[in-house]
Amino acid sequence: MREIPLPGLLQLTHDLFERELYPRLNTAGFGDLRPGHGCVFGTITPEGERLTVLAERANLTKQAVGEVVSELERAGYVERVPDPSDGRAKIIRLTKRGTAAWEFGWSILNDVRERWEQRYGKERVATAVELLSEIVSNEIWAAPAARRAA
Repeated sequence: MREIPLPGLLQLTHDLFERELYPRLNTAGFGDLRPGHGCVFGTITPEGERLTVLAERANLTKQAVGEVVSELERAGYVERVPDPSDGRAKIIRLTKRGTAAWEFGWSILNDVRERWEQRYGKERVATAVELLSEIVSNEIWAAPAARRAA
């Protein structure tokens, strides 16, 4: 097997998932979702997040993620609600439709993972997921001050 450079390998793995995700989302009635919405759907938690957190996790500017949030808000997937801990800030939260799409997307991801576990072995897939989770936790999801101190 020819060795693929890491950036290409990560992109190709992501592409494999997207080739399954979007047709299935379309069939389920979420055909207006597109890859660019991943900066929100791929980083939001069920509790919701501030825009700054979503932007940091997606490694994009607040303005870029804000545009996506506005688009998803118009489509009925998210809403902006006051942050109870700071009256000036807003929390981006999934609506009922957004939660349905988010849960369906995760079910597709789980289907892909189960197929990979059957094909490549549960332990190997778990090790890959564990390593990627650690990398993401340390490099993207950690607080900026913690990353600077590392």
